[in-house]
Amino acid sequence: MIRKTLRTVALTAMASTLAFSAQAAEKYTLDASHTAITWHVNHFGFSTPSGKFMGVEGEVILDEANPASSSVKVTVDVNAMNSGVEKLDEHLKNADFFDVAKFPTATFVSKKVVLTGKDTAKVEGELTLHGVTKPITLDVKLNKIGENMRQMKTAGFTASTTIKRSEFGMSTYVPNLGDDIKIDIESEANILPAAEATPATPVAKK
Repeated sequence: MIRKTLRTVALTAMASTLAFSAQAAEKYTLDASHTAITWHVNHFGFSTPSGKFMGVEGEVILDEANPASSSVKVTVDVNAMNSGVEKLDEHLKNADFFDVAKFPTATFVSKKVVLTGKDTAKVEGELTLHGVTKPITLDVKLNKIGENMRQMKTAGFTASTTIKRSEFGMSTYVPNLGDDIKIDIESEANILPAAEATPATPVAKK
């Protein structure tokens, strides 16, 4: 009887562990209306103007039990750029810089998450911009996980990095127009209701 009871307890505990593991990683979809990528560039030493990319889509797989196994995939509509100056936006979109006719999107795909604190991490991944793919590292802070006004589970993040635009084939006016581009990211991501969610991207079998 004791053995049977212990066996039942063990099986129940195993089932609970497996169930928890299966539910630990959750898929969040980036909220485009609350996600912005802001860039800053030194302008001939006189000032540091900035602009934003607002056309951001993607997903975050967030594992609260094991954050290091989390991941992120992002696609940016480069044409959805806003510096606040229409003529500057037009120039930035032409072949001198982003050349959106040839390269309309940029992507970031994480490869590794290294925890640096309770709510902070370095997210290593590959940025594809202007047709060039390079490794970059984002310094990320998890701001909050909770329920938003639409009763959806939401995660908020702040992130930053610095890249050299010349490494992505955009060297017009370097060094007078800064080569180092500081990037700040503010983002919210939601777990969408089943009716709104898209199927998870299948993992290719090796």
